[in-house]
Amino acid sequence: MTLRVRTLFGACAICALSTAATADNIVIATVNNGDMIRMQGMTDDFTAKTGHTVEWVTLEENVLRQRVTTDITTKGGAFDIMTIGMYETPIWGKNGWLVPLDDLSAEYDVGDILPAMSGGLSYDGTLYAAPFYGESSMIMYRTDLMEKAGLSMPEAPTWTFIREAAAAMTDRGNEINGICLRGKAGWGEGGAFITAMSNSFGARWFDEDWNAQFDTQPWADTLNFFVGMMNESGPAGYATNGFNENLSLFQQGKCGMWIDATVAASFVTNPNDSTVADKVGFALAPDNGLGKRSNWLWAWALAIPAGSQKVDAAKQFIEWATSTGYIELVASKEGWANVPPGARTSLYENPNYKDVPFAMMTLESILSADPNNPTVDPVPYVGIQFAAIPEFAGIATEVSQEFSAVYAGQQTVEEALAKAQTLANDAMEAAGYK
Repeated sequence: MTLRVRTLFGACAICALSTAATADNIVIATVNNGDMIRMQGMTDDFTAKTGHTVEWVTLEENVLRQRVTTDITTKGGAFDIMTIGMYETPIWGKNGWLVPLDDLSAEYDVGDILPAMSGGLSYDGTLYAAPFYGESSMIMYRTDLMEKAGLSMPEAPTWTFIREAAAAMTDRGNEINGICLRGKAGWGEGGAFITAMSNSFGARWFDEDWNAQFDTQPWADTLNFFVGMMNESGPAGYATNGFNENLSLFQQGKCGMWIDATVAASFVTNPNDSTVADKVGFALAPDNGLGKRSNWLWAWALAIPAGSQKVDAAKQFIEWATSTGYIELVASKEGWANVPPGARTSLYENPNYKDVPFAMMTLESILSADPNNPTVDPVPYVGIQFAAIPEFAGIATEVSQEFSAVYAGQQTVEEALAKAQTLANDAMEAAGYK
């Protein structure tokens, strides 16, 4: 073997194909978020290096969750890679539904993955999904509107300040809403936001004996505060707004504040997409002085269903898409502000990235999230914006639908919480928790 050939083979473990290898076409299910759309535009690089081609199935968040869950539980075999998160991964890994990622190459450097991410994507110490990006949540706000209102955003504000600031920034005549928040039904959409928010109000989904807690004052306080603030200062139709809808509103200059995934920071500060790119500030998610902030912890990650017939090619893709090399590829084409955040320690040690205005706030938000102690009072579950039990997705989807009906003016807070209490307790009893 010549030196040139040895160099080519040694340069990248995921790129080397022996002459006997055959190229595969892999099918990937993913969410229609900006970073995933960007990844699709970069896959010619993967194909050039490996010979493998990629077929994308790109879906809205709620639809993606439904499709991949149905496929993996029925062993449908429609996908070679699924985009899933910290809720599904440990449960599906435990069930043997995912291929373990315990043999990734040395060059890939699994140890560089942020512990918060690798821990949430593992079961019994084995990694079952690799984080494409990691996130918490934080406040993104219009610095010009905050100044116009005569206010100054604290680095760690309270919910009381946020509500007052939202009212002060609201200008209905100019289509400016003081605050934009998720109200869309779905456990990972509006359900994720209101659950994280409820933690800061002292609420919890279940007590230590798995009894539902929606009939408690902290949940009433959470929902009443949310509805009151959104009716005062939120956009019309917020009951159907999720991540993408609020992103669009903020980029159009129609939101004074938006509390959502830290990953959105690159989109609201991108002058190609955002009309307010040079007027955005960042702060930690709000609290209520009870010791818990309302930020979550999540990763959109890539996993291989156990039924895939193209495991080797799928692993090559995962190594390509979640590597430091991919980060550098995006940086070279679109700048460091647009690389996938929150997944690797080395990114936050990179001087090129430290200068990105939201980088350290993102890291601080991620590191402050504690899925093992998510609430003021003790709980029997792990997870901040979810409870890591198989039954949660179904229960929380129904609960979020009841909450969205409140936001739409179709029922009262009291009615929704009573229904949530009943359906959660019934489901937990049927599942044998009580």
